[in-house]
Amino acid sequence: MQLQKRMTTTKKNRSRVRQVKSSVKTGSLFGKIEISESISRALDEMGYNDPTEIQSLSIPVLSKGHDVVGKAQTGTGKTTAFGIPLVESIDPSKNLTQGIILVPTRELANQVSIEIQRLSTFLPIRTMALYGGQSINKQITDLRNTPHIIVGTPGRILDHIRRSTIKLNNIRFAILDEADQMLDIGFADDMIKIIGLTPRSRQTALFSATIPKTIKRLISRFLRDPSWIQVGEEIEASNTIKQMYYEVADQDKFKGLNELLSQSSKQNKSLIFCRTQIGVDRLTKRLRDSQFDAQSIHGGMSQSLREKVIRGYRAGTPKILVATNLAARGLDIPQISYVINYNMPGNIEEYVHRIGRTGRIGNLGTAITFVGEDDFNMMELLAKKFGTNLEKGRLNLYKA
Repeated sequence: MQLQKRMTTTKKNRSRVRQVKSSVKTGSLFGKIEISESISRALDEMGYNDPTEIQSLSIPVLSKGHDVVGKAQTGTGKTTAFGIPLVESIDPSKNLTQGIILVPTRELANQVSIEIQRLSTFLPIRTMALYGGQSINKQITDLRNTPHIIVGTPGRILDHIRRSTIKLNNIRFAILDEADQMLDIGFADDMIKIIGLTPRSRQTALFSATIPKTIKRLISRFLRDPSWIQVGEEIEASNTIKQMYYEVADQDKFKGLNELLSQSSKQNKSLIFCRTQIGVDRLTKRLRDSQFDAQSIHGGMSQSLREKVIRGYRAGTPKILVATNLAARGLDIPQISYVINYNMPGNIEEYVHRIGRTGRIGNLGTAITFVGEDDFNMMELLAKKFGTNLEKGRLNLYKA
């Protein structure tokens, strides 16, 4: 299956995206997109005058009923891109849950829910956010007034499914938002279970900043002949980031990390990436045992604990945060001086997302990657991509 050949971009092969007219019969326009009068009024109140690129490409296709894979970064207007067709697809006269949006975090659940509510301001459509950290009993009570659209995290939605407090047998439109981040957190099985409980006749949209192999398998399993839409160029590393790599034997990695951290100022913040949750916890313990001020963050921790750790890290305690890819997106802390790939990332996009946590808002930062015995194939790809911008360093422990 030649997925890449079907990918459309805003600069090349744009004609391959089917630019079809909306099924909504109306004279209202959002840019050149036909929309209903109620959506038009809502957009006016929201101050949205012209569609973004992802909206211009996605809304006509989704409004026609086609499945869509959207590859776009956060902040490109994805919520409105899928929100308008979703709201237009709902029949408010039916007291049934007809749309579901899966998101990785409760912060995003709130954000998306509010946006959908604003889009449906002039329609009798009920939207509800479901996520952990809220009283489940209150959610159960609120669910008695059946929402037309549910926005939530996979874990809490599965909890309600097991309690029979929500039913998905009337879902007409399912959306996976920030799909790669949901995988990073560990929601793959939950996503599969939830989508598997919806009707096969549903329309499905998946939006993701990256499309790794696991996402491609989800697409193949749950989406029907989707239109592929990409906004923006391939992601690039910021020129404010100094990129370094060190070849190091696996058994020497901790010694090498100790060396680099010991050379760093005690005022500098460091973000260290490991591949697995177990690896994060083990490395954090070794660092703390070596008197480093370190804490961990990954999807196996509760939301409240993750938020507490991030608040402390932002405030300056700890100075070292050890993380899985959970922290590669959405962590906006300008003063991170070093990003260290203790374990090699799985692809170039993952690498760029990781190192992009440093060198932010014009500040200079350093990204360091350890290259072990099994990492040379990936290292070749990085070297081909970044060339002389990726410098080779040498640890003192290997100097004669």
